[in-house]
Amino acid sequence: MTKRKAARPQSKPVASRPAPAKHAPARFAQEPAAAPVRAGQTPSRPLAMRLAAEVERLAAQLAQSRAKVSDLEAKIETDPLTELLNRRGFERELKRSLAYLKRYGASAALLFVDLDRFKAVNDRHGHAAGDAVLKAVAATLTRNVRASDVVARLGGDEFVVLLWNVTGTAAAAKAVALEHAIAAESVRFGATTLDVDASAGVALVAASETPADLVARADAAMYARKREKNTYARKRQKNTSAGTREAAASAARR
Repeated sequence: MTKRKAARPQSKPVASRPAPAKHAPARFAQEPAAAPVRAGQTPSRPLAMRLAAEVERLAAQLAQSRAKVSDLEAKIETDPLTELLNRRGFERELKRSLAYLKRYGASAALLFVDLDRFKAVNDRHGHAAGDAVLKAVAATLTRNVRASDVVARLGGDEFVVLLWNVTGTAAAAKAVALEHAIAAESVRFGATTLDVDASAGVALVAASETPADLVARADAAMYARKREKNTYARKRQKNTSAGTREAAASAARR
């Protein structure tokens, strides 16, 4: 018998891929690029208008950025409670002032103001009451100096005042006047009236010294003033007590 050859399986026809289009349509219409302006060539009016608008936009962005930077710098150097300069802001101002004094030979004095009996306010009435006192003191200091003078809060209940164009006598008189102004200020806090005193030390500014040395001298003068007031208060209390005892003895002899 003759063997038949097995039939080969027929392969499936392979679908041919379509040939890519020679020129695919653009998906988005693009604005034609502006032709570069050669040296000595006047740009077209539409191009000049676009360039002017771009310059104006960049200038506005720059102005906004500078305003933000200035605002941030002011916040960094301002005490948020009293809105006076803080220690950082005052140190910058003092450095600039010393440079001015060294160059032009003007006169100035630094007053270091520290509150008396302030701790008792915080202990008895709380820190919110203390904050109210600090804000009132800041307003009193600002109200009683010139616009050219500089008032700052170094921290806690410590303030400084930089007085321009003053003699030693005038600066000492201003220190006493500020003490009296603060003592006369009564702060209402709820149903309570809060009163504090202040001690102010004076240091005439020497252009050759550092800001730290100047503040240290004014601080030492303030502590000397505080000791002087405490000594006077003790003597006054002693004299009052002696007078009371003498009056009582005199009344007993009658």
